[in-house]
Amino acid sequence: MQHILVTGGTGTLGHHIIPRLRDAGYKVRVLSRNSREAGGGIEYVAGDLATGEGVKAAVEDAEIIIHCAGSAKGDEEKARHLVQAASEVRVGARHLVYISVVGADRVPVVGSTDRTVFGYFAAKRAAEHLVIDSGLPWTILRATQFHDLVFTVAEAMEKMPVMPVFAGFRYQPVDAGDVAERLVQLALGEPAGLVSDIGGPRVYTQADLMRSYLHARQKHRLILPVWLPGQAARAHRAGANLAPDHADGRRTWEEFLADRLGLPRVVPTSL
Repeated sequence: MQHILVTGGTGTLGHHIIPRLRDAGYKVRVLSRNSREAGGGIEYVAGDLATGEGVKAAVEDAEIIIHCAGSAKGDEEKARHLVQAASEVRVGARHLVYISVVGADRVPVVGSTDRTVFGYFAAKRAAEHLVIDSGLPWTILRATQFHDLVFTVAEAMEKMPVMPVFAGFRYQPVDAGDVAERLVQLALGEPAGLVSDIGGPRVYTQADLMRSYLHARQKHRLILPVWLPGQAARAHRAGANLAPDHADGRRTWEEFLADRLGLPRVVPTSL
């Protein structure tokens, strides 16, 4: 039986990946920053990708590694520590799978505004290079923004009297479950290099996403478009973060909202 290591197994994406692997009969190991007892057929290994502590023990005997641990900052260092540990163990993994972001290769992060607001794209691209250069067989899947992230942003902005949105920005939110399904299929297959992107079924302006959120919550806020300078913002306005030719995600933003808030699934006619 194959051993599969999942980083970020307790996060948004990992939450969907773990049961799929377990139900398929694989031995699943999760790298976690906190010690946890094994349960439900899942083994937990304490380690910290940010520092590299405990990572080598986690990758030991793991034939497949699914790297989906991510955060607003530090993705490059996390990938570096994972790749280094996987390269040092007695028997290296036969397949390293990494989840990246659509636009990692198309959103330039040059100026100070770019780095402050869009540094995530540069970190993801750097992590991609580390995976590619690792010497391990690899697969990289790029996804658009998750519904969960859009929801978190909307929740935070709802607390303000005015909801600022980036003028001209469009998004193609995708369901984490749809991405997990694709990622597991890739992980259990042969290493495939850079595969086709995955995006949600619809493209929205950021203003429309916020309006539909407010409509679902029966809230009213002034939505204020803000013009963002910089090359990364220009790339976003041109759609560098979108994957319209790969709208493979099935669950729409409206369906996600309805399920998250316990509401009937009704698509607002204004969208």
